[in-house]
Amino acid sequence: MLISRYERMIARRYLLPGRSEAFIAVVAGFSLVAVMLGVAALIVVMSVMNGFRAELFDKITGLNGHAVVQGYGGQLRDWRQVVADAKATPGVTDATPLIEQPLFASFNGRVEFAQVRGMRIEDIRANPALKGKEVLGSLASLQSGGEQVAIGSRLAESLGATIGSSISIINPSGATTPFGTMFRTVQYKVAAIFEVGVYDFDKIFVIMPLEDAQTLLLLGDGVSMVEIDTKDADKVGPILAPLVDKVGSKGQITDWRMMNRELFEALSVDRIVSFTILSIILVVASFNIVSSLIMLVRSKTRDIAVLRTMGASRAALMRIFITVGTAIGAVGVAAGGVLGFLFITFRAQVVQFIGLVTGQEIWNPQMRFLTELPARTDPFETIGICVMALLFCFLATLYPAWKAASTDPVQVLRYE
Repeated sequence: MLISRYERMIARRYLLPGRSEAFIAVVAGFSLVAVMLGVAALIVVMSVMNGFRAELFDKITGLNGHAVVQGYGGQLRDWRQVVADAKATPGVTDATPLIEQPLFASFNGRVEFAQVRGMRIEDIRANPALKGKEVLGSLASLQSGGEQVAIGSRLAESLGATIGSSISIINPSGATTPFGTMFRTVQYKVAAIFEVGVYDFDKIFVIMPLEDAQTLLLLGDGVSMVEIDTKDADKVGPILAPLVDKVGSKGQITDWRMMNRELFEALSVDRIVSFTILSIILVVASFNIVSSLIMLVRSKTRDIAVLRTMGASRAALMRIFITVGTAIGAVGVAAGGVLGFLFITFRAQVVQFIGLVTGQEIWNPQMRFLTELPARTDPFETIGICVMALLFCFLATLYPAWKAASTDPVQVLRYE
């Protein structure tokens, strides 16, 4: 919308009301602050939701892959052929044999539930979810047959174990005797303590070499599943479709969407609901802009009448008041963007400050899955939020601008 020089001058003067119009300035200030808070809240919440989903997805698929081929009965004997077929499938980047079994871990009389995972040494060292995540010790020290394991940091805290501690892994499915099934208990030395960043994983995972896991679970040369990574996680179904017929007699393919469907669906619904609720703040800010402009129009009725008699058109008056309202909204949007990015940048400090003030733990890893508050800003989404806010502000100016343009100068100046 192009405006002339005198229209810009008048709009600029109306943006800075005099002393007699201080109340109008206060209302306009409230409108600006409301727009700022609405934009900042939307940017922060959507960035946190995006970061939460992305971090959770990276952590889950980093340990579990984009899909797994699970053997029938919990065992996959011909796993080498499955790995070869998977790697030969277009779109598959890697296939990793592994053993995963829920067991128990014990140390100094403490017993905790543990998810024992057996992996080849080279796969342990190359796994992106584990690589560089050691808190103590090193994954490189794990050796096949060395009776060594790596455990999650939360599990280490629960057991009271540290580097060099000898923990016992208890397998309830042990040898069968005339007196019943005897638990199989094997001691392992803790060689590394890791923290992947997902509370549930750090609380239960015990990583050991594949051969040691086979010995512990009496699997011989078998594994329980083959983990598969693809080029595009969102297209995992079509990519693995040719593999279904090849491995159908050996095991069942389950992708990440099937394994975590409820979690990611809940995140999607929460994201939509949060966006809708927080958008109401922008609607309220728009009503504030309507109120401030209506009061401005009423206080400038005489000025409007004079401008009309001097030749100002109705369209010119509409442009003036639309410019005033949109300028308030634009400043609020810009300030909201700055405030939102500051909050995202210093989110850890903000969470700590709120926790100190309220005396409550704002980010509880046991409830939030992740150990720290994530954030990932989508530039296109941020631009969309700003455009939406500006659109609301623009629409809010139309009615007051139309009222100003509809002012009859004859009626206003009749008694002047």
